[in-house]
Amino acid sequence: MPPLNVRDVPAEEFIKAYAAHLKSNDKIQLPSWVDIVKTGAFKELAPYNPDWYYVRAASLARKVYMRQNVGVGAFRKQYGGRNKRKGTVPEHCARASGGLIRHILKQLEEIDVVTKSTATKGGRKITANGQRDLDLIAGRIVPKGGAEEAEEEDEE
Repeated sequence: MPPLNVRDVPAEEFIKAYAAHLKSNDKIQLPSWVDIVKTGAFKELAPYNPDWYYVRAASLARKVYMRQNVGVGAFRKQYGGRNKRKGTVPEHCARASGGLIRHILKQLEEIDVVTKSTATKGGRKITANGQRDLDLIAGRIVPKGGAEEAEEEDEE
């Protein structure tokens, strides 16, 4: 079986694995405001998951891997949501926090996972070291049915 890369594994499983990797290696330093900040102006509360910062960093790294030269504005749209619970006033789309996304991208730049793109005016692209790290984490994830298929091949 050929080695797996990030595109070959389910997003949810990869993000969980890479977030655990970032947390265990102390590569990303949590800011002091991480427990009180919201992920967007449209949210009422801060995230419940205590590791949400690592999960968002892993998700951003995966998104940069999948699509190069994406900037903070595009990420704000992707992570945005809707203003809810406003009574009879209709809901409207709202963007995610740009400062939070920018802070995570700067930390990913410090650990050499992403770098600023020189091809376009803005945006980030994955580095060679970042691509290698992400592919190694993806290779450790066993796809669903992978263990069963391996046993069937051994029996034949």
